[in-house]
Amino acid sequence: MNKTFMPSTSRLSMSTSASDVLVGKDETQAQLMSEEIILVSPADAVIGKMSKKDSHLVSNNLPLHRAFSLFLFDSAGRMLLQRRAAEKVTFPSYWTNTVCSHPLHNAAELGEEDGDDSVVGAKRAAIRKLGHELGVKEGSLGIADLTFMTRVHYRAENGDGVWGEHEVDYVFVAQRDVELRPEPNEVSDVRYVDQKELKELFAEAEKSEGTLLTPWFQHIVNGFGWPWWDSLLEKGPPGLEGLRDPHTVHHMGDCGVHCSLPHDT
Repeated sequence: MNKTFMPSTSRLSMSTSASDVLVGKDETQAQLMSEEIILVSPADAVIGKMSKKDSHLVSNNLPLHRAFSLFLFDSAGRMLLQRRAAEKVTFPSYWTNTVCSHPLHNAAELGEEDGDDSVVGAKRAAIRKLGHELGVKEGSLGIADLTFMTRVHYRAENGDGVWGEHEVDYVFVAQRDVELRPEPNEVSDVRYVDQKELKELFAEAEKSEGTLLTPWFQHIVNGFGWPWWDSLLEKGPPGLEGLRDPHTVHHMGDCGVHCSLPHDT
C-alpha cells in the first residue's frame, strides 16, 4: 500500500464559512459531503484522502479519486437504473446506472483487510451503497456476486461551474433479483430497461434537455457495456469472464466535452 498523506490546504483551496458552497443544500446530503474518500494517481495508486466536498469542487481542480459504478441486472436481463434525487449535490435529477459512489478512506473499503485488494474494498462500498440508496437488504448480494470488469478514468463537470467528478471508476456487473426500497433523499425514481429501451433513453437525452443522463453512465455503456450485456443475456454472469479487463485503467478524458479512449495503463 502506498504511503498515505493529506494534500496541503495551501495547494488545494478549501471553501470557507460565509461563502460555503453547501449553504442552502439539503442538510443530509451536505453532511455526507464530509465523508473522506480515496485520492489516487492516474494509475490508481493511493496518494491520500480528502472530503467528498473538497474533492468535487471545480475550484479545487477536481482532485482525482477512486469511485465505483455497479450495473445490476435482473433475471430477465434488464438493467436497473436510478434517477438521482433532486437533493443530490452533484448531478441532481440525472438518470444513471444502478448505483455509483465512492469507497471511503477506511481499512475495509481501501481493501487493507483483504491483503490490499482494492477491488474487494470497492465491492464492499458498492454493497453498502446498494443498501443506503436503494434499500437492498444486507445479504442480498455478496462480494462474489459482483464481477469486476475494468477501470475507467474520466472527468466531468456538473454544468453549474461549481461541482464535478474526476474519478478512477471501478466498474462492476451483477445479476440478481432484489427487493428495492429506495431512499427518497438519494433516489427519486427507478426503472428496469432492456437494450431497446436504454437506446431509446439515450436518443431521448440527445434531443431533450429534460432527460438528463450522467456522463460516466453513457460512456461506460457506449464504450464497453453493450458487449457485456449481450454476453450476460446469452450466458449469464459466467459469460462475462472472457470480457474482463481488470488490469487496465482506460483514460477516457473529459466526458463533459468529448469522452474517448485515448490511452490505457
